[in-house]
Amino acid sequence: MATSRAVAYLESRKNIAGSACGLAGLVLTFTGVAGPYWPVVVVGLYGAGALIAPPEPAPPDFPDPSAQLYELRGDFERLRGYLRDVELSVTAATRLRELSQLLTGLLDKGWAAELLAHDPEGVHVLSRIVRRDLPEAVDSFVRTRWWTRMSPGSDSPELHLERQLGLLKKDAEKLAAGLREVEARRQESHTRYLEDRGGTGGGSIA
Repeated sequence: MATSRAVAYLESRKNIAGSACGLAGLVLTFTGVAGPYWPVVVVGLYGAGALIAPPEPAPPDFPDPSAQLYELRGDFERLRGYLRDVELSVTAATRLRELSQLLTGLLDKGWAAELLAHDPEGVHVLSRIVRRDLPEAVDSFVRTRWWTRMSPGSDSPELHLERQLGLLKKDAEKLAAGLREVEARRQESHTRYLEDRGGTGGGSIA
């Protein structure tokens, strides 16, 4: 870590500016301007250059997955309030209920949240479902159904919504399966650890 910090400082703007000013001090030394106090001049110019150098650009401070999950829970609650007022077919309502239960489990403040806190891609999948895909599916259904009642068409809006909800459920199930696999690997690793420890441990207690 100390080496990486040293390398980072060598590449920093402060060091580059300080080195340039220090080099100017050496030039003054060789031309006889600095006199016997040339070390002080060189060090002083280096320090002045480092002080006037512009600060290093800081990376943007994006929220971590835990903070994103907190905001996502609030968005999901607002979405559920909207969905409760939408009239759906029996099949669509069943699929929406199953999807909502799965999303609730993934967003719950429990083991899933602990795993998702280290899985930005998983949080992105949930965010995409809650904030874009699911609202768009239901809203487009509501709008299309309104026009279909005025001018009936060949495609049923209900069938499209049912298919979309089924696809979204598959996305959520895939995410849940991935998190389950993480826990399964953790359990397997602990089993191997205990087996290895038992094979190399001391004798039994008399």
